[in-house]
Amino acid sequence: MKKILLSVLVSSLFCTSVYAAKLTPLQSDSEPDRTDWSQLESKYGPLPEIDPKLKIGGVSKTLTNEYWRLLGQGYQNVAKKYGFTVEYQAAANENDQLGQLAIAETMISQGFNGLLASPQTDINLEPALEKASTNNIPVVNVNDAVMPNAQHYVGNVQKDNGVRVAQWFIQHYPQGGKVAVIEGQPGVYAAGQRTRGFKETLDSNGKFNIVASIPANWSREQAYNAATTILQQHPDLIGFYANNDTMALGVVEAVRAMNKAEQTKVFGTDGISDAYASIKRGELTGTVDSFPVLTGEVAMNVILRLNNGQKISRVVATPQALITKENVEAFSTEDQEKLRQLLTQQ
Repeated sequence: MKKILLSVLVSSLFCTSVYAAKLTPLQSDSEPDRTDWSQLESKYGPLPEIDPKLKIGGVSKTLTNEYWRLLGQGYQNVAKKYGFTVEYQAAANENDQLGQLAIAETMISQGFNGLLASPQTDINLEPALEKASTNNIPVVNVNDAVMPNAQHYVGNVQKDNGVRVAQWFIQHYPQGGKVAVIEGQPGVYAAGQRTRGFKETLDSNGKFNIVASIPANWSREQAYNAATTILQQHPDLIGFYANNDTMALGVVEAVRAMNKAEQTKVFGTDGISDAYASIKRGELTGTVDSFPVLTGEVAMNVILRLNNGQKISRVVATPQALITKENVEAFSTEDQEKLRQLLTQQ
């Protein structure tokens, strides 16, 4: 298995060298060729006529995390509206890089007209990206790992997730204090950017001490264990920032188990329903919602345009919002049109 994975990584690096002369390695947060999600129609016009025979493949990281299930729901919403086919598949877990690659390559061989891919790491789907390019099949990288050679990316500004949480701490703790970060999977662009945004913002304030920053690989159990250790070492900790909600909910369990709920605030990222419910119960302090259903709809809009030959910005930026007890009820709506209106008014 290790030899196979090494072969995939070598192939990925080869792909990088092949494409390097054509395309600058993608940095989705700072790519200048970008369009805001709310401006797609005003900038590129209405969606072209959709062929009902169209087949679009969605390649997800996993379906065990609600965020990725909701992203697929966004894909399906558009497919049902226009009457074409979407097939949404995911790897067995968030560490099954070869399984995810096999799914993508199978869809390419089966003649799908486009792929919406959410890679597990920044490089594990690069071989599929090369095959799709050779077969003139458009690929959109949809959150949260970023393939350096992706021609198109749909997702939010990952660094801003961490920035928003850090700004909350600065506002609510003007005296500063000790905080910690529970990181996602090492080497994944989104995890690195979320952590960087949080750290840089607090460092520039000068009043906070980031006492630990530990990867928990998107795992609730690992996050619980990491948070427990950190709280034992730093009993005066005022807060945690976790790179996703699954880990944040594990941190909440650790904080409550050690009777630190009043003292230690916990924030996550993604905006899954369990996070919303925890905020309403007064447990999780907040989450940065990146609105996966809406993101899925926007990504599908983009690939339909690409399939029709339209030239679209390399990055289409989707929205996010910091959700706390103050606004959790307003953002709890399942009405996507109402949600769009809320987000455009921010």
